[in-house]
Amino acid sequence: MSIEISKVTAHIGARVSGVDISKPLDEEQVTAIREALDVHKALAFDDVHLDDEGQQAFARHFGDLTTAHPTVAAVDGAPNVLPVDSERGRANHWHTDVTFVLNPPQASTLRSITIPPYGGETLIASSAAAYRDLPAPLRALADTLWAEHTNDYDYAVPDEQIDEEQAAQRAQFTSIKFRTAHPVVRVHPLTGERGLFIGGFAQRIVGLSVGESRTLLDLFQSYVTRPENILRWRWSPNQLVLFDNRITQHYAVDNYDGRPRRLHRVTVAGDVPVGIEGKESYSIEGDASHYTSVAE
Repeated sequence: MSIEISKVTAHIGARVSGVDISKPLDEEQVTAIREALDVHKALAFDDVHLDDEGQQAFARHFGDLTTAHPTVAAVDGAPNVLPVDSERGRANHWHTDVTFVLNPPQASTLRSITIPPYGGETLIASSAAAYRDLPAPLRALADTLWAEHTNDYDYAVPDEQIDEEQAAQRAQFTSIKFRTAHPVVRVHPLTGERGLFIGGFAQRIVGLSVGESRTLLDLFQSYVTRPENILRWRWSPNQLVLFDNRITQHYAVDNYDGRPRRLHRVTVAGDVPVGIEGKESYSIEGDASHYTSVAE
């Protein structure tokens, strides 16, 4: 059976059928999936019946794996698998995975484990569509800017609203401080597309004050989160979603009344981001070599 790609929205997302990703893929299949990812940014696979080992094997078709996270614990016995569990916190803010390190993952896979009876969707936005939407003057400005990304950011939650467990989770997340400067406009290494490389870990524009930075980042972010640029993925059992971490952002919607929700994440090591003038990102604080190799 040949691989079939069916678009889900105009700007982002497609369903993939005609391939059993629980088995080793041949070169032609990997190429077809990679090409579909380049076009659609996020791909969904139904009825996959994978375990953690199978999810890792699938992700390895696209490169070396990272460990689960630079600071957060992995699934027991599976150092490359991160439990995305509602009981361990909720990523209900727009972000691109692990942009606070020098070379964030190139791709992320999420697999449904426990799905609430309602809600719990994952939103995935195309930062390439966002860049194309910018008026020419804003696009020209964004092309020149760099932003500092950090895991030690303002959670905007008063300390008195944080219980002991949440405080421990926050302390673990920031147990190693990272700060990295990335171009606000990143050039995709395979397609040459430009995308807004910002999100929740981008805290300050290099050379600007915090207030000025926030104004600009919020303005650019408003183009990323336009409804037309978003895939709203409603999870079902036995699904896997693969998305291009270099040119998307995502958000886990907290709308399921505290019911159990668990996904497993496996990420593929990425390259060092490059801006439109060919300059690479640079590290300011923190060494992530224990977490990821650098993709060539």
